[in-house]
Amino acid sequence: MTQKDITFVADFLTEHFNEAPDLYNRKGKYFNVERVGQYLKDEDDDLVSPPNTEGNQWFNFLKDSTHLKESPLLFPYYPEKSLHFVKRQMEGIIDQCLQKPADVIGRSVHQAVCISLYKISQSEDSTPQLFKLPFLWNDKTSNLHYVLFTMLENSISKIHILRRHTDTSRSVSNGILAVEFGNFLNSSINESSDSRCYSCLDAHFYDDETITVVLKESVQQEGKERVLAQLPLS
Repeated sequence: MTQKDITFVADFLTEHFNEAPDLYNRKGKYFNVERVGQYLKDEDDDLVSPPNTEGNQWFNFLKDSTHLKESPLLFPYYPEKSLHFVKRQMEGIIDQCLQKPADVIGRSVHQAVCISLYKISQSEDSTPQLFKLPFLWNDKTSNLHYVLFTMLENSISKIHILRRHTDTSRSVSNGILAVEFGNFLNSSINESSDSRCYSCLDAHFYDDETITVVLKESVQQEGKERVLAQLPLS
């Protein structure tokens, strides 16, 4: 250790572990706790060694500002409290801010339509995951909502497209349909349909008129396992 290191440690001990008679009536040991650790204690008690805010530019700025001094937009400062206390206070205020929008939004949401996608046996212990890859898209030009998804089990080669009008009182034709890829990419009529069947790995809207899909060949062949395709909605 250098002399500088020893001096640093000595100064630290001198500053933080001197006897403090004013703390004798308080719980704990009779010396000032280390100033960083006290901020991390999950307690509501006041700090043993609160920070000295004298000369702090931010506090001086607030003190001299008639508009900001009592502003409700500024989070209050608790110089005597730990960070855990401040964190709980902030979480409470944030929850309070979000409660009103949550109530308003909750009352404005209602079920427009119910479509049964599949049925499962009531006796099964665990519900199988049959719904996969839900992707949402909003066509602002036509005021349409789209949901892309695939169903597992017996329809892995299909992608389902659900379309609804943003105005729930209006309906659109072909509200839900399925596109089956199957063996449509066969380059020869002589190829076996079983050897060139495709399933959908992922699907996203590319734009309002086009869907991008990633297809996987059911029977993997070298260099032919994946296909990136563009599917026009028309």
